[in-house]
Amino acid sequence: MKRLTAALAAVAVLATLPSFAAPAAAQEAPESSYDYWSYNRDMVWRGVQAILTCNGLFTSHRTVEQVYEQELAYGPPPVPRDEVRIDRGREAVAIGAPGGTPVMRAAFREGIGCVVMSPDQTFADISTLPEIEVPPPPGDPDTIPWPDGDLVEDGPLPAGVDSAALQEAAEWAFDRESPYQVTVSLLVVKDGQIVLERYAPGFDMDTRTRTWSTAKSLFVTVLGTLALDGRVDLDEPLGFDWLPELDSETPDPRDEITLRNVLRMSSGLYPVDGQGLEYATGSGLAYWAGANSARGARDRGLVREPGTFWEYENYDTLLGVLKMKRVLGGGETYREYPHRALLDRIGMRNTLLSTDRFGNFIMSSQVYTNARDLARLGLLYLNGGTWNGERLISEEWIDFVRTPAPSTSDRGNFYGGQWWLPPDDRDDVPEGAYSTAGNRGQYMIVVPSHDVVIVRRGLDYGEQGFDNWSLTREVLKAIEPTSGGE
Repeated sequence: MKRLTAALAAVAVLATLPSFAAPAAAQEAPESSYDYWSYNRDMVWRGVQAILTCNGLFTSHRTVEQVYEQELAYGPPPVPRDEVRIDRGREAVAIGAPGGTPVMRAAFREGIGCVVMSPDQTFADISTLPEIEVPPPPGDPDTIPWPDGDLVEDGPLPAGVDSAALQEAAEWAFDRESPYQVTVSLLVVKDGQIVLERYAPGFDMDTRTRTWSTAKSLFVTVLGTLALDGRVDLDEPLGFDWLPELDSETPDPRDEITLRNVLRMSSGLYPVDGQGLEYATGSGLAYWAGANSARGARDRGLVREPGTFWEYENYDTLLGVLKMKRVLGGGETYREYPHRALLDRIGMRNTLLSTDRFGNFIMSSQVYTNARDLARLGLLYLNGGTWNGERLISEEWIDFVRTPAPSTSDRGNFYGGQWWLPPDDRDDVPEGAYSTAGNRGQYMIVVPSHDVVIVRRGLDYGEQGFDNWSLTREVLKAIEPTSGGE
């Protein structure tokens, strides 16, 4: 009773205090104009410059001038040239000067391409970075006929291909009104035969450039080889130890997330790659600043029921990559598996799968390859998942990647499983087409109805994006549908 009396007395005292309630108009919190992430952004953008410069020089074999003119046209202005150190002996790059924003470094590693280092690492730490030493498939690709190799015999075009209209499509792709759309290669395959191949000055069929998010479609194909062997199941929980580690008996709701959810960009986890933060935190720290991608991907809370909401997230793909690593057990088996199970079998000799500095594949973006290797990937899908009579992925897996994610049904059914689909409002391309899509205009489009694969590589920059479905429309003006095709 004494406690209750004291509490009532305290309430009475509070009632006599003056009110400090703000006016109604001031109750809403004002938007902050201060960028609390500016220091992170500076560090991350130096990391972007380190990776793009390093890969431009030592993976794509471009000149410094070419890298500055095209690779680094993307994003904020690069740091001054006198703050760039290129160590050709180590095949490494350092961006920035000591003091203030950290110096960011990247180094080329055998079988991987360039790996970004953490801000507290120096060139002395390069030997600690991962490498992948997988011998190439036997034979000289220049003497092996396409598509297993690069030997292409001159011959007539397949029936139903209009050469003049095909050249018009090429002009449409290369001669853009927008200065921001820079096509560097265009390749069209019909009935397994290369019917168009064109490169911009400074590029050729051997030039490897970054796939950006086209890598996601390559990853889901690698994962499909494990599914064929029954080693992964789309509908089983991921089975991770989520972060942060909490001392609690309560089940973690993230345990309900399945592989199907993350491959459809529908995990329900807190988004970290949007709202203007993609180059400040989240996966950007793993891509460009040396953070551990496997930790970052698991350190997000659940904000939606899995499978119900679509949000494009690099970390969703990287959760799939981590699942692959857990199934394979890590180590040498994990590092070599994509080559043994897929790349070597379909002649993708020019493809480098990069990792973070901890050896985790960044198969959501950090892959370097050429136009022909991407066309080979497309042919695998056109062939129903077989290559030279050997099945590598199942027809059911292909159906999965090209079936609209239910979470996109109210927005146009534009996304499947790590592949993009023509949205419902596009009536100028076949419904059965499906496409990879990567930043700066990286597309590989599969059109089963015409037995066609289209590859467009770009170094686009600025706000105006290249339209892959309009490219599909233009190319198909030159090619008749396949009898009995979709």
